[in-house]
Amino acid sequence: MDLDLEETLESELNSGGCSHIQSVLEDDELRASISRQYKAVVAWNYRRAQVMANPAKRRKISSPTCGSCRLTLSRPFACLSCTFTGCWTRRDNHIVAHLEDNDHDFCVDAQSGSIYCARCSDFIYDPAIEELQALTLLSQEEKATRFQYAKQLREPYKPWKPSDVPSSILSDYTPIPCQSRRGLLNLGQTCFLNVVLQSLIHNPLLRNYFLGDKHNVRLCKLKECTCCEMDALFREVYSGEQAPYGPTSFLATLWKASSELSGYAQQDAHECFISILNQIHGTSRGSTNVSCNCIIHSTFQGQLQSDVRCERCGNVTTTTDPMLDVNLELRGKGGKVSGENTLLGCLTRFTHPEKLGPKEYSCSRCAKGSHEATKRMSIRKLPPALSFQFKRFEHKSSDKATAQKIDAPVRIPSMLNMQPYTTFIMNGGNEKGSGSAGGFGHPGPGELYEYDLFAVICHEGQIDNGHYYNFARFQDEWYRFDDDKVTHSNLKECLNSPAYMCFYVKRHLEYRQNRKAAYQLAREADIRKEEERAKEEAEREREQEAARMKEVEDALLATV
Repeated sequence: MDLDLEETLESELNSGGCSHIQSVLEDDELRASISRQYKAVVAWNYRRAQVMANPAKRRKISSPTCGSCRLTLSRPFACLSCTFTGCWTRRDNHIVAHLEDNDHDFCVDAQSGSIYCARCSDFIYDPAIEELQALTLLSQEEKATRFQYAKQLREPYKPWKPSDVPSSILSDYTPIPCQSRRGLLNLGQTCFLNVVLQSLIHNPLLRNYFLGDKHNVRLCKLKECTCCEMDALFREVYSGEQAPYGPTSFLATLWKASSELSGYAQQDAHECFISILNQIHGTSRGSTNVSCNCIIHSTFQGQLQSDVRCERCGNVTTTTDPMLDVNLELRGKGGKVSGENTLLGCLTRFTHPEKLGPKEYSCSRCAKGSHEATKRMSIRKLPPALSFQFKRFEHKSSDKATAQKIDAPVRIPSMLNMQPYTTFIMNGGNEKGSGSAGGFGHPGPGELYEYDLFAVICHEGQIDNGHYYNFARFQDEWYRFDDDKVTHSNLKECLNSPAYMCFYVKRHLEYRQNRKAAYQLAREADIRKEEERAKEEAEREREQEAARMKEVEDALLATV
């Protein structure tokens, strides 16, 4: 980028705002005109980025040229009053000259969406323009994204606006600070539980589910319900209280449901994590064993694909399995542990083809045991929230006391792009509909593969005498949670920690069109049952009333 332009853009977020853009936005006709031109420029730049990322697409978008010097523009600036596009370089500034000569006020940088005001002689910021840019980009993503299992576009996004009823109800309540920086008491070597709970608490999808009253304790009829315990935990953590909270009721429910985790011995955090997920799934309303869309499967479940290729005849045997997390090896070739392990390196080893032994695979086409076969793992479907576990504990026998720990450091990124590890990309785009973004000829927007780190579980010491703590992100700040101790931290400390598990969430969420969540289906079923029960009760009362009236009439007739 041009240094002069970079310095100019640094002053974009000025504190006073621009009165010129505000006066334009207050006029309905001018607002519609500038909005239409602005959306066209932002949409054009998005489509051009997609063409550059997918050169195989037939539709091409040519680069514009400067209206003054005819220079091809890699970063065009477009006038918001006409169709002129110009350049912004150290030597020439034809777009600004155009604004001054034609008495036009605004131009937009197609790459960043920033607006330059000729009267202010500076880049400006306005919340309405920022919202317009976000909605335009979202609309373009919806048009570029197709579903994995159907040739349908995404359902258009509609921002939620409260009606008069919820607005009147909320007006009587005093809002409280929505914070999740509350420590959890250690109830006797329960640090393994505390780090898992903190990771679930800071998961934005689970947070929105439970704080959105999708599981109501008062409506639940189960006696030992893990969903009710999670609902109570979110209520306590987000209550605004600063004192540490003791999850005694959650621990008791966990012990009753998972006897292997009961007692006051140190347990494995990953084992506890999987157990809690299964318990939440089992107590979710409307949960099923097949194609479940409860909160756990909607958040964590993806699909792994295994392709075994027979080198003798070329036959490929494909199997798919569900996954709630990805377990990554720290040992490389020859069983050696690298001193420079990275999450991306572990993922590369996870998806790298490996040779199978002579007795591990029998080809269905050859009908013989193949001595040459390779197996390759890939991710067929990416979940909204990705969970990784590094295999630090090696069990040479069934006795946990004999486990050895791998203390090798692992570098983890704050942002992760999972596109190279998907089945669609690894197969060269030849498998129709196998991409997590639902390609049908192309993998979809690259933004759908980007994940952001939000929690990390760390372990120090050995498995029998170690200690768990974790880092979690609250809004844009990082905090370290060590049982009841909560301290402010930073991203650098988190990335340099001895990670045992790490959690990522998608930047852009996918969703299927016209598909209702499990809790909505269960709630509608409950409403239908209540209506049927009310009808049966009313019919029973009418029958009883008719019988009573008949008895009265019979008594009167007998008297006469």
